[in-house]
Amino acid sequence: MDDEIKTAGQIAMEKISSIGEVTEEDRLKWKYVPEGEKLATKYFNENISLETELGKFDKKARSYLAQGMEIVLLVNIDLPKNDNIKAKNEKAISALKVIKKDKAALADVFDDMTRIFEHFTGQGDQQRKQAYENLKIEFKGQLQKALEKQMGSVAGVDLNVEKLPQFQEEWRRMQAQMDGQYLSLLDEYKREIKAIK
Repeated sequence: MDDEIKTAGQIAMEKISSIGEVTEEDRLKWKYVPEGEKLATKYFNENISLETELGKFDKKARSYLAQGMEIVLLVNIDLPKNDNIKAKNEKAISALKVIKKDKAALADVFDDMTRIFEHFTGQGDQQRKQAYENLKIEFKGQLQKALEKQMGSVAGVDLNVEKLPQFQEEWRRMQAQMDGQYLSLLDEYKREIKAIK
């Protein structure tokens, strides 16, 4: 019976031994991927030159630094809803151009991404404005009917439905649905970028 009972330490040691020997590659990855994440964060927050910062590390470390940087850079690319996001996207794209080797494949994905961003800020913006106005008209009509049913005539009463929580909630739902189409394409492009060496 005592042979079958193992301590937590023994179980942990068995799991560690089953993983195998820690390689030099594992050590480099554990050290430099988080360093790359920190470097990308520093790049966004301060005005640093990535080429200069990467030049401070040997060639082996740079590939792991790039992996860590890529994680942070891709997370920071988003739909260009305002000028701050647009600037952050441009900064992330510039950094990816520094750390990726296959510049042609990267340029192709960035071209596709740019088209989606342009559609989002052009036609997409018009579609969102139209959807907002349609929702406002729909809510106003529903509110007017409900008030007429309760109070009779409501002619001349200004119905500001935009401040209603139900309107705001429905608008957020519609926006999320409309943005979802763009976000799924953006996620696809991010996966393509990740696959580029």
